Amino acid sequence: MSAAIQSLPSSSRDAARLAARLDIPFNEITIHTFPDGEMRVTTCPAAATTIIYASLDRPNDKLIALALAVEALRRGGAKRLVLVAPYLCYMRQDTAFHAGEAISQKVIGLFLARCADRVITVDAHLHRTPDIGAVFPGIESDNLSAGPAISETLRKTGLDPTTVLAGPDAESLPWVRNLAGRLGLSHTVAQKIRRGDRSVAITYPDPARIAGRPALIVDDIVSSGGTIIACANALIAAGAITIDAVVTHALFSEQLCREMTSSGIRSIRSTYSVPHSTNAISLDDLFVDALNGELMRAGTAEISRWE
Repeated sequence: MSAAIQSLPSSSRDAARLAARLDIPFNEITIHTFPDGEMRVTTCPAAATTIIYASLDRPNDKLIALALAVEALRRGGAKRLVLVAPYLCYMRQDTAFHAGEAISQKVIGLFLARCADRVITVDAHLHRTPDIGAVFPGIESDNLSAGPAISETLRKTGLDPTTVLAGPDAESLPWVRNLAGRLGLSHTVAQKIRRGDRSVAITYPDPARIAGRPALIVDDIVSSGGTIIACANALIAAGAITIDAVVTHALFSEQLCREMTSSGIRSIRSTYSVPHSTNAISLDDLFVDALNGELMRAGTAEISRWE
């Protein structure tokens, strides 16, 4: 067996679907949690190239499980480990904003670089970091864009041609502009002042562009829900006739989902990067394209071994 996928339990649905697309075996890693919180992690027999599928939302226990799984897989004969982490945790703290703060991006990046030979993720939250390679020194890494998958889904489901794409802040401009270009739609971004984890002030500087038109909020990560609710309120104030939302990484609770709907957001669609009730946009094509080279390499190595 030259290549296979193993996944943490929380990612099994999406990992199994990807394995079927790639036509390689799939197995779920078993995790037993003892009463004191420690874990016993059991992997299945390792392929020479083992793809570990683990979305790293709510990450702390998952990171420990991943480290234990890597030990078992390496000892079991895995020559190459590829981590597919559709959502990559701890990327937002990329500098010390206050004295004494840990820079989590650096810590977790080095940790994962010791675990895997390659990391594949989607729309990692990189602000001051120039590229994903700086996060994972010494190994291969890919930061895929969900833009093609999102635009393809929106085309298939249909969009009013007068829809305006609305980003939550200036940092979202490149992503919003790219998606608007793919769809041939206009776009705008908000001016945002953050007052805390759940308190933000949002205004759109060009309400004339929004008035009387459908609005589609687009964001990469939604966690507390405060920003997206503030966006909805600002769009209503600017005269949007309907409001929908698309997010790459849905980290918010089901209760917050209901609050977003109550705020005037008609529908919320997310990618499958994090298992969630709003999942509607598959990332499988992105991962298939990224992993085809791994399968070719694994197949060539298998042939060479028997020659």
